Amino acid sequence: MEDRNIAMAVRIAQRAAERGGAVYYVGGFVRDRLQGAETKDVDIEVHGLYPAQLEAILDALGERDAVGESFGIYKLKGCSLDIAMPRREEKRGSGHRDFDVCVDPFLGAFKAAQRRDFTINALMENVLTGEIVDGFGGLRDLRNGVLRHVSDASFAEDPLRVLRCAQFAARFGFTVADETAALCEKMELSALAKERVMGELEKALLKADAPSVFFETLRRMGQLSVWFPELEQTVGIPQSPRFHAEGDVWTHTMLVTDAAAALRGRTDKPLALLLAALTHDFGKAVCSQTVDGQIHNYGHETLGLPLAEAFLRRLTREKALIETVLNLVENHMRPNILAADRASVKATNRMFDRSADPEALILLAVADRRGSLPLREADSAFLYERLGIYREYLSRPHVTGRDLIGAGVPPSERFSGYLDYAHKLRLAGVPKENALRQTLALARKQGDMKG
Repeated sequence: MEDRNIAMAVRIAQRAAERGGAVYYVGGFVRDRLQGAETKDVDIEVHGLYPAQLEAILDALGERDAVGESFGIYKLKGCSLDIAMPRREEKRGSGHRDFDVCVDPFLGAFKAAQRRDFTINALMENVLTGEIVDGFGGLRDLRNGVLRHVSDASFAEDPLRVLRCAQFAARFGFTVADETAALCEKMELSALAKERVMGELEKALLKADAPSVFFETLRRMGQLSVWFPELEQTVGIPQSPRFHAEGDVWTHTMLVTDAAAALRGRTDKPLALLLAALTHDFGKAVCSQTVDGQIHNYGHETLGLPLAEAFLRRLTREKALIETVLNLVENHMRPNILAADRASVKATNRMFDRSADPEALILLAVADRRGSLPLREADSAFLYERLGIYREYLSRPHVTGRDLIGAGVPPSERFSGYLDYAHKLRLAGVPKENALRQTLALARKQGDMKG
């Protein structure tokens, strides 16, 4: 797809050049190309042509998509190439859509790039010649690994850029220029839409090797309190030095989140895993206590659920994601406890049965151990062996509602209870015939069967 987009960009550039225009690769595409990184998004900007001229070129090359044309943004159907014209933007409100946009084909490369957020994203590359246009020192900052804003005025117009700054720092391992950090400290984030905040958070959690850098950067800027207050409350919360020589709950959480990031490729629910790692110890902020000189956090896995839920609902409306994360948080202590005790198959089966995602639960337990000093590895071999047993048990024939009705148990308010009882027998490894016999005996005792 990238090759197809590049080929289309070249065709557009050739036809634009015939009419006196110039076409540039812009934004993250140029940044990633210069770093030798794989990139899927190809963006171009067309200078020196009126909208009607560009539209004529595009119409000759394919079917033009009308979405965004009033803002000088075009697409061709069947092609993911983003095609834009230079534009001026003027802030007129606090929302992320509150901009007056004016297309200006003759704005010039310098002015066009000035509205970009960071110097490394203000780089432009001539599609036909390969010449790099660098009006703001982006090449230097890219070489030195520095995030520096382009313009005080334009940067401050979009508060999402504070989160983008932290997200880029995490993904690319860049440091934030002092003047950019100082500007970010002054910006107000409360008017942002949750979807935009969640978008930056997802990128940090799912694309960065060390997502902790995202949160550490926001912490240094004093920008955790609006969107991540429950996380901020973990700063300075003590833990038992016997099990957590790494320090407070914040430090432990950052280590666990980075450990979970290293494991996210092993689950089909990576976002749930990372959010669970981030929120798993919120409860310690409300239950930490010292008894006989020892620090304890009794019940933090359940006391933290309301805090984790508030955190998640502030960021997303995805009910299934929230439910999965809360389930992982509630059960995160169990795998390591049961493994240490070499608990029975029945006990581990019950644990996995309560889990929204047993494999993600094991990975969370592994990350939790790896996020502690001294480093303690979870007994993942034991847990995966038991997960295999659990799945094998579930594959066996089992008692169903049809079985109960066929044996003479009438539907009633107690019917679901009989199914629950049969399921417990299933988890204990009781063969279907024996489980059915025991369940029918219970129904007779309850008066729901004769004989």
